[in-house]
Amino acid sequence: MRRNIFFLAGFMASGKSTIGPIVANTLGWIFFDLDKEIEKRENRKITKIFEEDGEDYFRHKETEILKEISNGENLIISLGGGTMIIQENREFIRGNGKLIFLRSSPEVAYRRLKHKRDRPILFTDDNELARQSVVIERIKSLMKERMKYYQKADYIFDTDYESIGKTVDKISRIMLKLSKKHNH
Repeated sequence: MRRNIFFLAGFMASGKSTIGPIVANTLGWIFFDLDKEIEKRENRKITKIFEEDGEDYFRHKETEILKEISNGENLIISLGGGTMIIQENREFIRGNGKLIFLRSSPEVAYRRLKHKRDRPILFTDDNELARQSVVIERIKSLMKERMKYYQKADYIFDTDYESIGKTVDKISRIMLKLSKKHNH
């Protein structure tokens, strides 16, 4: 019996942390933001974890917590931007639920990110705000690297010009339909 677990993947600012909780609320399901769970358990921001312990430590924690929070049913889990680069995570996600990719363009990602101050991608090594063209190039490069994993999603939604409400509606309908199918 399927447990109705949906994983939301996408680049930074694609809408995972906005759309996920609304869909969960609409369906009466539970929402987890993997990055926030990691920060809560580590009692520090992700940027700090990377700074103090490095990416390997972070990725190890991410996998551990992903598996822990996926232990239930009727769950929507927003993945971190890089969760999918780890093969163990991809296999776990594939074996435990459905993957939804929220696609956005580099330009829209930049527009949504540019006012946030907790995203290292926006800064130079000297902690200065990087130029728009530099940031967009970084976003394009990261997106290109991760796209091969995102493209394998069960469902893909473009979030650039679709209203949050419409996207929530489409995703909710799919989740409801699939959950009814699995529970009969």
